[in-house]
Amino acid sequence: MPDILSPIDGRVAYGYAELPFEAALAKIERAETVQRSWAQTPLPQRIALCQRMLESYRARLPEYSEQITRMMGKPVGQARGEFERSMCERVNHLCSIAEAALADDVLPEKAGLRRFIRREPVGVVLDIAAWNYPLLIAVNVVVPAVLAGNAVLLKHAHQTALVADQFEQAFLAAGAPAGLVQALPVDHATAAQLMGTRRFGYVAFTGSVRGGHEVYRAVAQDNFIGVGLELGGKDPALVLPDCDFDFTVDNLVDGAFYNSGQSCCGIERIYVHEDLHDRFVEAYVELTKKYVLGDPMRDGVGLGPMVNAAAAEHVRAQNRDAVTRGARALVADGHFAVPELSPCYLAPQVFDHVDHSMALMREETFGPSIGIMRIRDEAEGVRLMNDSHYGLTASIWTRDAERGAALATQVEAGTVFLNRCDYLDPAMAWTGVKDSGHGVSLSTLGFDQVTRPKNFHLRVSW
Repeated sequence: MPDILSPIDGRVAYGYAELPFEAALAKIERAETVQRSWAQTPLPQRIALCQRMLESYRARLPEYSEQITRMMGKPVGQARGEFERSMCERVNHLCSIAEAALADDVLPEKAGLRRFIRREPVGVVLDIAAWNYPLLIAVNVVVPAVLAGNAVLLKHAHQTALVADQFEQAFLAAGAPAGLVQALPVDHATAAQLMGTRRFGYVAFTGSVRGGHEVYRAVAQDNFIGVGLELGGKDPALVLPDCDFDFTVDNLVDGAFYNSGQSCCGIERIYVHEDLHDRFVEAYVELTKKYVLGDPMRDGVGLGPMVNAAAAEHVRAQNRDAVTRGARALVADGHFAVPELSPCYLAPQVFDHVDHSMALMREETFGPSIGIMRIRDEAEGVRLMNDSHYGLTASIWTRDAERGAALATQVEAGTVFLNRCDYLDPAMAWTGVKDSGHGVSLSTLGFDQVTRPKNFHLRVSW
């Protein structure tokens, strides 16, 4: 593929070259060698390495965050925050639970037998990471894998390929053995060819549903190993009349437009009870209009460009389809001064008079457009929330916690929030249902993906 073009101005941001198959295979061989000794390294040393990795990354944070912004368009303050807030939280939590998550399951003594189940590393892990949260998506797999005694090859999305180099450099600077965490700059065809070598113990992929199917097929053709797929979402919010109004509006605007709407668990559709609908829509639009759209390298900019021109055109096409089918666009053309630096800039838009005949309410948007639909009651709201091919997260907004929790049991999603959205709690299992994916990351369950159980059935006395 060509060099990395910045969505900020359409120019080449960084030079980039992909490896041929033989060079990539040599990286796997290097990983296999170092993994055998790494698996014997005591867990406290593995934990310490991951903690030092954070400090070595922090030492180059201004450089690394600027790279991320230039590669994918995220405002530079958000790029820094992805490390300072979320990545540090996740790594520190994973380190804190590693001992318990990886401990032997010791069974009760039985007639002279000693029995326990040990979690052993799978070997070499391939992590195919997406561009939208380039640090967080990678760290969800890389850190548990390293803590569990594996080596990792990180194939990042082409648009954010240098983030894989950032991880490799940060681990090396922290004292990791060379080859433990490596960038794997290869194209899709070479990645599939590498999966066919049967050298990986686990493959993780974050991306589109179509890409997930391709990875699943490529792995299954020659392997019987675990595959983790974190795919698309069309995450809904249900707003009930007794919600904390200002808090709900504020959070759902941020949940829809943070990172230009390019969030796996961002808000993509909102269902509001008819008693609150008109007031909610008015407040939602007014808050949306306060965003600052522009060059993401500038301070104060809250919305940068989308990742590329194709992504921006996908959103524009959904907007046009919605209007053709009767939706009403509520942010006037011209309210935002859209930069002409590249075709990737897109003003946020809010629609009402929407329904499920529209792609805007059915298919993943992954951009700064949101539909708000009037509902008669909570039963209709839950039905519409579940009327989707996706099931990553969903949120319910009400002051009645008991009522909200009861509704949550009816919602088809990997995570259901009450009065919160667009957040990953590292203590909880990150997973989806339907076309949103397969497998788990984060929490203690995430360690199960990068280990395999081994039974020890030992007769110790007669």
